[in-house]
Amino acid sequence: MGKLYQEITEDQASFIEQQKMFFVGTAAEEGTVNISPKGMDSFRVISNRQIAWLNLTGSGNESSAHVQINPRMTIMFCAFEGAPLILRLYGKARVLHRNDDDWPSYISLFPETPGTRQVFVLDIDQTQSSCGTAVPFYEFQQGRDTLNKSFERRGQEGVEKYWLQANQESLDGFPTRIKELTGLEES
Repeated sequence: MGKLYQEITEDQASFIEQQKMFFVGTAAEEGTVNISPKGMDSFRVISNRQIAWLNLTGSGNESSAHVQINPRMTIMFCAFEGAPLILRLYGKARVLHRNDDDWPSYISLFPETPGTRQVFVLDIDQTQSSCGTAVPFYEFQQGRDTLNKSFERRGQEGVEKYWLQANQESLDGFPTRIKELTGLEES
């Protein structure tokens, strides 16, 4: 049976710090539910009631489109080594782009990373821990460098061109507003 908490506990924060991967779930009122795996050095516990995660450029921009319509977000971690545990963080999210006033204070929490697109800030409503005894053991070998290399080759101009080509709408046709929120101009 899972336990509910009103904030991130010290034990949960310690568990989060050790994880190499997390999953993000978002949805609008209708349409596709999106679950995305995330890795790299892209997650920060800001306080026991707030987290932030760095969103890198990818093939879609579902989380951004969904959060702008419906700010609900769930983050899930699961232990792939050590004691079994599944930890979920539930709350209301907002998406920050480089033109937002809060951008400098949040982006400074993360290493400079090619392909950086957004920062999501989640205000925690509650957390839930559950056993996770059915999650198999996996051994972490290393992070992948494919994404970094790809966006280093493209350069910032190439990344922004990609946003205009592939990141302006969700799968369900919801606008991400990336063009206007980042101040991009089509060439």
